[in-house]
Amino acid sequence: MNQEIENAIQDEYPADFSHCYGCGRLNEKGHHFRTGWDGAQTITVYMPRPEHTAIPGYVYGGLIASLIDCHGTGSASLALHRKNGHEPGDGAEPPRFVTASLEVKFVKPTPQNVPLTAVGEVEEIHPKKFKIHTEVYAGEICCAKGEVVAALMPDTFGKQ
Repeated sequence: MNQEIENAIQDEYPADFSHCYGCGRLNEKGHHFRTGWDGAQTITVYMPRPEHTAIPGYVYGGLIASLIDCHGTGSASLALHRKNGHEPGDGAEPPRFVTASLEVKFVKPTPQNVPLTAVGEVEEIHPKKFKIHTEVYAGEICCAKGEVVAALMPDTFGKQ
């Protein structure tokens, strides 16, 4: 379950909305999570860095929560973008989402030095809200499960 994401939705976000510490491509020190399609599921692959340690040999839970969070909003963006007739890379600007709620359940300790793969199932719960059910794997081991309710970002968001 390790693959490179070719057409990530985050690559299509406008510069003004590409600074998230988790998924913003313009955040120099961020994680740069990238979310794309894998059939009908969404996928994000990330290799934890040494500083993401809880105790030696294991990843800290905050990184897992951040991965589920950004995977969720990216998955919602992918789903609505596809519903609107577009795919990443076709030149159309995708919709942006914010997190309305985040739930994380840690299933097993997450080993360090193993790529993490977030796999998501998208459920539309409202024309402007999507629920993303995510499982995070370290290799073949499911280490965490999460749920994100993502809300469509209002046009006025970030404008003062």
